[in-house]
This record gives sequence, C-alpha cells and structure tokens, in this order.
Amino acid sequence: MRQSAQGRSVSWPTMVVALAIYGGWFVVTLYHSAIATPVLMLAGGWLLAWQGSLQHETIHGHPTRSRWINTAVGFAPLSLWLPYRLYRRSHLAHHGAAIITDPHHDPESRYRTRTDALSMAAGFLQATLLGQMVFGPPITICRFLIVEARRLVREPKRVVRDWLPHLIAVALVVWWLDHVGLGVVRYVMVFVYPGMALTMLRSYAEHRADLTTFGRAASVERAGVFALLFLNNNLHAAHHERPLLNWYELPGYHDRNRARLIEQGAPIYRGYGEIVRRFAIFAHDDMVHPRHRGIPS
Repeated sequence: MRQSAQGRSVSWPTMVVALAIYGGWFVVTLYHSAIATPVLMLAGGWLLAWQGSLQHETIHGHPTRSRWINTAVGFAPLSLWLPYRLYRRSHLAHHGAAIITDPHHDPESRYRTRTDALSMAAGFLQATLLGQMVFGPPITICRFLIVEARRLVREPKRVVRDWLPHLIAVALVVWWLDHVGLGVVRYVMVFVYPGMALTMLRSYAEHRADLTTFGRAASVERAGVFALLFLNNNLHAAHHERPLLNWYELPGYHDRNRARLIEQGAPIYRGYGEIVRRFAIFAHDDMVHPRHRGIPS
C-alpha cells in the first residue's frame, strides 16, 4: 500500500470530478435558500457521498503521484466529523488486514465481536439495509467519537496531532456556512446525513464474513449513475485485487477477470435494485462475526 500509483502522472478524470464536487458544493451552499429541501437533500447528499469516493481515490494514490497534492485534493472536511488523516490510516489498515471483516483485524468492519445488550441493539438496528441507512450514520459517528475519546486519554499528543488540522479546516467550513446563512444543524441534516446514507448503500453488502474465504468482496454490476457516485468502488472485488487502479480502469479489469472472481467466491449483484429488494428489510448477515459467535462477551 506504500507503492505509488502507476501510469500517467496526473489522473485528469479524477481532477475533473474534484472540480465538480467542490464547485458544486460552493454553488449549492451559496444558493441553498433558493433550493427546495428535497432537492437540497439530494444534491447535498450526492456531493458529500461523492467527496467520500474522491477521498478514497486520493488515499489510493490518485490523482497524482504526490501524496501531498492528493491529500490537498481530499482533505476538505465537508462531512465535518471524520478527519482525513484518520480515514486514510483506517482504510489502509482495512486493505492490509490479515482477516478483512474481523473487527480484531479490520478497523472498517461492520461486524461485532461482543454479544452484550448495547452491541446487539446497535447490530439489530444496522442489520438491514434500511436500518443501516437510517440508523447507521448516527451510530457510526457516536461509536467513532467514543473510540477517539478513549484514545485521547491514552495518547493525547497523537490525538491532538490528528485532530488539530481537521478542526481548523472545520472552522473554515462552518465560517462559510455561516456566511451563506446555512445553519450547521440544517447542513448536517441535508448534506451530511443523506451523504452518509448513500455511502452506506454502497458499503452495506460489499463484504461478507466467511470462514472459508475470509472477507470476500462483492461486485455490484450495472450500477448506473451510482457507478459515478461511488467512482466504481461498487466493483469492490476488483478494487481489492488492484487497489492502485484508477477508478475508471476498474470496469475493464472487472470484465476481464469476472469469471475468475466468481469462481473464487466473490458475490455478484446485478445492481443496487437487487440489494434493495433482498436486504431492505432482511438482514444481509449476522452482525456478530462468525469467528466470535458463541464466545462470551
């Protein structure tokens, strides 16, 4: 994961996406009062989920060969709650995990190791796609902040180093929101919340814990407009095999290797419509990881 991305020195399609995201965010926030709330939620949620996809690209070495330029492209804390440095660290750890999906190894796992009442309640709320999209954003943020509060007690200097640049940038975002008359609470409800919900639509079924093929990744084909929103990260099995590929190179790699990926056990979904039909009100899996089921908390 320390390798530099191969190929051209600048990924211009990714730069165009970055300009569209940040330009769109400035325009939508500036004219928010003239936009109907449902449309504002759609535009705001799209832009924040899209920026999350862009940040994912920058973590994997795009759009340039310079880590500092890539960080500058992805750093802006439009979601307010997640420091870029922590996202980068956890995501690279996810790709390097010995057993993806096991919470003892994978910091981005949806699964749990404990069977206490609180963990089981949160797992129940997030077990279905509908529950994940509705309850997942506040649960995710609360769990993250609790972990960071505990880390602050153990390693205060490192936490300050991780959070200080983020908080300074958040202050600038809040200043802009105040300047255009968009309150922080309304911004969270019409930008951050729907943006996280859209991201959780993508991530809900992309991994399934399996004791024979640990953490196998799925692929969602025919994703339509969501392929652009997620920058082809819906082809997740291909991404995990070749994490340094540009987002627009993933469809070709998936097509060339589709039969082999299926043979190796990677689930294939026809589209997000299939995921909604199958999992909107039915659980994708037991939220307690199979390596920890039956183990007392």
